[in-house]
Amino acid sequence: MIIIGQTDYNYHIKTALYKMRKANKRQFDFLLDVFLLFLSIKGKLNFLQLGRYRNQTEQHLRNQFEKSFDYLSFNKELIMENGSGHYTIAFDPSYISKSGKSTSGVGWYWSGVAGKTKWGLEIGGLAAIDIDHHTGFHLDAIQTPNTLESGQLLKYYSSIIIARKEQLQQISNYIVVDAYFSKAPFVSAMNKSGFEVVSRLRTDAYL
Repeated sequence: MIIIGQTDYNYHIKTALYKMRKANKRQFDFLLDVFLLFLSIKGKLNFLQLGRYRNQTEQHLRNQFEKSFDYLSFNKELIMENGSGHYTIAFDPSYISKSGKSTSGVGWYWSGVAGKTKWGLEIGGLAAIDIDHHTGFHLDAIQTPNTLESGQLLKYYSSIIIARKEQLQQISNYIVVDAYFSKAPFVSAMNKSGFEVVSRLRTDAYL
């Protein structure tokens, strides 16, 4: 398998990993290989597929993926190295369809596409919006626990952003969210943490 522009990909991945200085040699080599495979394999990505292309057992791959890695810092370094430098942060929860009851975190979550709650998973997606290049870069995805009541969601969403504010504010102090977040508890929490919220008001907003 030949990856077009593999030298460029290698350079950018290595540069980001070197700047982090948090991966040992074994993990460094593993991540470099896996990131290139992500860009190369067509179709479904799973441990079986990765094992075929990497000539290693599924269990070895599972063991490597169980090790912690700061993907937020890695993505931030890639963006800062290759973007325009003119960014804002975007946050939005995203519903993921998932049948069954065994998967950790599975429950009832709001689906904006369906306009109702559905059984599955939810992630809170953080992205850096490159304003000059008119594109978005993924930063981090945080799975929403299924133990939260609806009244706790805004507090939870604000907490995961605040927990990452040191990294995020190196990119931008502005955070873009949809109308669901234009409520005092969320906006106040963001302002106290040094963020400026960009949103639109809800149709039932009380001024």
